Formats: sequence, structure tokens, C-alpha cells
Amino acid sequence: QVQLVESGGGLVQPGGSLRLSCAVSGSTFSNYVMGWHRQAPGKQRELVATISSGGTTNYAESVKGRFIMSRDSAKKTVYLQMNSLKPEDTAVYYCNARRVATGLNSWGPGTQVTVSS
Repeated sequence: QVQLVESGGGLVQPGGSLRLSCAVSGSTFSNYVMGWHRQAPGKQRELVATISSGGTTNYAESVKGRFIMSRDSAKKTVYLQMNSLKPEDTAVYYCNARRVATGLNSWGPGTQVTVSS
């Protein structure tokens, strides 16, 4: 079973940048589509971005042009570079791994991102 640990969250001013990391262990990295989701207080968890084992990315409309997701297979780590951050990006960000063969999802514990002046 895959284990996920996020890092890199924090407090940033509007217009600033943060880079989130998600370290993957316990399984073959290439067997998974990786994703970032977020959940703001009082709202449902929503998909932010995904990346396939081949590097194909997809983004929510709300973050297109501002966020970039990438993966480093050698380090078994995925990243979310977040630029031009807005207060509405404030949320707990979760790393997700979806096993391609079974559709089984695994989640990290989450990391808090707060965008505020």
C-alpha cells in the first residue's frame, strides 16, 4: 500500500508563491496517477490537478495558468508549484494516489495553505 506525506504549506501573502511536495513510498510510483486536491472550511474537497505516469497534467479551471504540477520519478515525489496565490486558494491541500489497475485511492494527511495579508 502506498504512503503519502505532504510538505511545504504555510502562510503567504496574496500574489505570492508556494511549492508543495508529496513524498511517495511503499509501492511502484509509475503505477499511480497522482493528484492534488484541496478542501476549504465549509466546502467540499475539490480536485486541483493531476499528473499521469507519463507526465500528462490536468488542472481545475480556477488554477490554470497559476499552478504547475510535476513529478520526479527518481525521487518518488510530486510537486505543486503555486503562483499568484489568492485568498480563495486558502485550504488544506491533500496529495492523492490513484492506482491505475484498480482505481483504489490513497491520501496523505494534508498540509495547510493560507493566503492572507
